[in-house]
Parts: sequence; structure tokens; C-alpha cells
Amino acid sequence: MEIKKELLRRIPKIDEILAQPQAAQAMAQGKKAAVTQAARQAAEQLRSRILAGETPEISVEAAAALALEIAEENSRMNLRPVVNGTGVVLHTNLGRARMSHEAALAAMEAAESYNTLEYDCRQGRRGSRYAHVESLLCQLTGAEAALAVNNNAAAVMLILGTLAKNRQVVVSRGELVEIGGSFRVPEIMEQSNSALVEVGTTNKTHPQDYERAITDQTAALLKVHTSNYKIMGFTEDVPLEQLAEIGRRRGLPVIYDLGSGALTDLAAYGIESEPTVQQAAEAGADIVSFSGDKLLGGPQAGIIVGKKAYIDAMKKNPLTRATRIDKLTLAALEATLRIYLEPEQINEKIPTYQMLSMPLEEMEAKGRRLMAKLADIPGLHCQLAEDEGQVGGGSVPTQMIPSRVVAMRHESVAPDQLETRLRLEPLPIVGRISKDRYLLDMRTTQEEYFDTIAQSVAKATAQRGREERE
Repeated sequence: MEIKKELLRRIPKIDEILAQPQAAQAMAQGKKAAVTQAARQAAEQLRSRILAGETPEISVEAAAALALEIAEENSRMNLRPVVNGTGVVLHTNLGRARMSHEAALAAMEAAESYNTLEYDCRQGRRGSRYAHVESLLCQLTGAEAALAVNNNAAAVMLILGTLAKNRQVVVSRGELVEIGGSFRVPEIMEQSNSALVEVGTTNKTHPQDYERAITDQTAALLKVHTSNYKIMGFTEDVPLEQLAEIGRRRGLPVIYDLGSGALTDLAAYGIESEPTVQQAAEAGADIVSFSGDKLLGGPQAGIIVGKKAYIDAMKKNPLTRATRIDKLTLAALEATLRIYLEPEQINEKIPTYQMLSMPLEEMEAKGRRLMAKLADIPGLHCQLAEDEGQVGGGSVPTQMIPSRVVAMRHESVAPDQLETRLRLEPLPIVGRISKDRYLLDMRTTQEEYFDTIAQSVAKATAQRGREERE
């Protein structure tokens, strides 16, 4: 107890920490408030460690160095870039789709300047924010009209709240999916004030199930693409074409929540059974909704395309204002859609498709270049290995994508230690562990970060020696 009291008395005062040359220099550079706050945190951290039974170095020089470390950490953006070495192209936790340079530039220009968000230059009067992308979406999908809101859950809520408020919507029990963050289709329907009518069973739904459920209270038929899971085996569902025929015959709109929403055929990338928005429209869906930041490869958005009468009704719904997208999203979305006007540019300009189309030979070459930068790190052994990645983002869940990884094993640093240390770097590096190796997948690991990766791995593997000396 006496030792603890003595150590506590020796903790430098805040003024003493701030008087140290390195701290004073940082304050002179306009960081007075940040360094002062960090000095308080450093003193408190030392106090906590002592009370926990540790004996940290408590000189004023060490306290000042700690304060500057804390100040640097505090100054980092919470939302910041990471290295995605997981092999998951659309990683929900890591921001889903990487946007194109064109989309990022468009968003930056919209942020830095006044713009035509709701101004019609030709008419010299107020315009519609939705007009910036509506004609593009119609051109790309063949739809009569289009609307964009802030995400696909909002799109579904707006559709149901407009077309089925206080009425019934028929949907297959096998399509009542749960999306990210534990949000479920039935709950979204409830919030839209529409009544859910479940038909069929978990694994089988037949056309007559829909037919029997239709009453004078039925407002629409809803189909949900199970883009984040698959039911295998003894299964049957009603194809969209057949459901659309039932809707036409009974005078009911057919709504298709497509989820991921590709505008290009994924079969070219070896990915089967993922419908495109165009195919959904051709199959007879009256309204189709999908996400902007999944297979489209753009910003987060909920995109609605379909019959003009229905879209026009949605535009008049007050919920549209509550779910509308801002100028940055609109700018990025428009720039993304314009790339699709020239199909040969998709693989070149949209990062999602750059990664999905990357040949194994290119990944192998990338892996060798990364290993060359890691070659001089003591105790580190690397090899290029075969592995598999995923599309991710709730898309094509059953299909793995052949990939190549740089597999690392260190003589004295365990893979889980390496994973933790790299994840805690100023530029976090997120990989995965398999077969007692730390892996970075070359499909998703950006080469512009290779030098930083090498520096971080060197630092992380040298840490063991420092710990032993201390």
C-alpha cells in the first residue's frame, strides 16, 4: 500500500507534462486543447495502472510521451480507411462497396460547391432532386419511372406505406428474411401500416397459396429475393413471372424487393442465379427495389423503379421527405449510374467489378509483390496460397470465389496476436486466420497500401522482443 501511495504521489502534474518540450511544441502548433486533454488522460491512465498493481514509468518525460500518443489517437477520425484483407468484396462492416473514383469526386464537388440539388437551370426555378438520377435509372432498367431514398429498407417501407397502407400484403413465409442489424421484413411491413399475410411454408410455396390469400383487403403481392441465404433441398417457390401473372389477373401490383440489385449479369464473373434489375422488370414486377451500395457498386441508397403511377404516388408521400437522400449520395449515385451507360467501362471503373473480375494470375502477381516487401522481416515466413473469398453484403451467400492469399506465420508471434496488432494500427489492417496462419486476400487488399502493410507487420512482429526486454 505504501508503495502505491508513493507512486501515486510521483505522478507528474498536468502543468509539468505540458511544460515538456515535445508537448509545448505540439501546443504551439495549434493543438493546445487536444494536448491538455491528453495530458489529463495520461495522468489518469498512470493512476489507474498503479491502483491496478502495475509499476509504470512515471517520469515527467514518459508522461509527456504518453500524452502525445493519446493526443494522436484522439485526433484520428473514427470513420477512417481500413485495409480489407478478408476477401469479402462487399464487407458490410467495412463499408460495403468501394465507390469509383468518379463517384467519390462527384460527391466531393457537391460538398465543396453550391449545386443544382433542387434547382432547374434551364427553367430558372426550383427543380426536383430526384430528377438527377430518374432518367438514368429508367434508361438502364427499362422502367417507366424511378426514385431513390436513403436505403432499401426505407424503399420497402415507402412502397408499402404508399400502396398498401391499412391494407394487406401477401408474401411467402419462406421470404420473410432478416436483414442487417436484426431488422426483419415483417417489422418493416408493420411500420408501414400494412398487414402481413403469410402464405405457404418455410420451404414450399405454390401459386394457389397466393390465390387463396387474396381478398378485397389485399393491396399487393410481395416477393422478396433471398439474397442473404438459400434454402436447399425439398423446396419450391413461385417464380416472379408466375406471380406477376396472378397480379395482372387479380388487378394487384407485384412488388419485388430484390435486395442486392445488380445491373449487369453476374454469370460473366462465375456467379450464377443472381437476377438483375432488368430481368425483374422484364418478368413483370410492377415495382422493384434494391440497394445502391451492394452489387450496384455505388453509395448507400434505396432505389425504386417501376410503373409511373406508383412512383408518382410515392413522391407525394410525406415519408419520401423523411427518407430522402442528400446531395452527396445523389452525386455519387449519378456518377455510378453514368458508368453503366458504357458497359465496357464497368470492370475498369467500378471497384466491385474490378475485384470480381480479377484473374487469379493477377492476384498471384500481387501476392508476390507483397511478399517481396515482407521478405526482410525477421522470423516471418510467407507463402502464396489458394483460398476462397465471397461477394458478401448479403449477396449470393452460397457461392465462394477462388482467390489467392498471402499466408503469414511468425516464429514468435502467434497469428491471433498478429491479427490484433495489425487491427489496432492507425491504418487498421483486417485479415483472417486459417490453419494457424494470418491471411491477406489479394482480391480485396489494395496494392496502394502494400508499403504500409509491410511497415505495420514489421512493427507488430518486433513488439514481442520489446515486451520480453521490458
